[in-house]
Amino acid sequence: MVTTVGDIFSIIDTISPFRLAEDWDNCGLQAGNLSWQVKKILVALDVSMAVMNYAVDSKSDLVITHHPLTIRPPKSIDFATMPGSAIEIAAKNKISIISAHTNLDKASGGLNDHFANILGLKNIRLLIPSADSFDNPVQNKTSYGNGLGRVGEVDGILPLKSFAIDVKKRFKLKTLRVVGNPESLVKQVAICTGSGGSLLKEFFKSKADVYVTGDIKYHEARDVEEAGLGLIDVGHFASEQIAVELICKKLEDASTKKGLNLTIEGFYLDSDPFVTLY
Repeated sequence: MVTTVGDIFSIIDTISPFRLAEDWDNCGLQAGNLSWQVKKILVALDVSMAVMNYAVDSKSDLVITHHPLTIRPPKSIDFATMPGSAIEIAAKNKISIISAHTNLDKASGGLNDHFANILGLKNIRLLIPSADSFDNPVQNKTSYGNGLGRVGEVDGILPLKSFAIDVKKRFKLKTLRVVGNPESLVKQVAICTGSGGSLLKEFFKSKADVYVTGDIKYHEARDVEEAGLGLIDVGHFASEQIAVELICKKLEDASTKKGLNLTIEGFYLDSDPFVTLY
């Protein structure tokens, strides 16, 4: 049985419905053709030249990423620069590109839940429920449905410093940024993968003791400090590189269930673009 890009698109739409995506976002087919055949899938965080060249070398038919090729439509397609370079490779080598971004973030069982599970949180609930949080029977296997961010509880009660060290170990980080009194106590934890600064008001309303996210700005950190709460900035890359393993696992489970003959590979050669000098 021939598997097409459209078949994989439908699987992703079941795992993380594209209708959940934020209005500003660009999810779904980025380049290619839904009718093209797929035998091998490469899963990555970003659409980069390294990813596209690897896709060619590994004879991949489809690249699936968390971050879209573009958020806003480019005014021109220049093959000498991104995103034109990636589009040229995709067209010449018949490689399609699909991105699952904020739809994967918000989906029940999606990226925020994966992040919460890695942290070992219990009694998880939504930080911001979607309007259609409970209307998808496939995603409604949990009690809280779809939405942005999550709030959960750690086992016992930990000082902020101890919790931060645990986060650092769980995500295998060399460094992380922490705001708040190191001795303040942590029971409830709010999280948001990627850039979570825009959800600070919801964090304050959640009654959580600490907020774990990425890309926090100076004044946002000050707001958390003034509120007497904790904040842990793990960085954008660390909070979302885990999307690769999540997407691979979801696709492998779905393809096995459907009897599809596919090879699925995760791209783990990326690294955080920020380097800390000691």
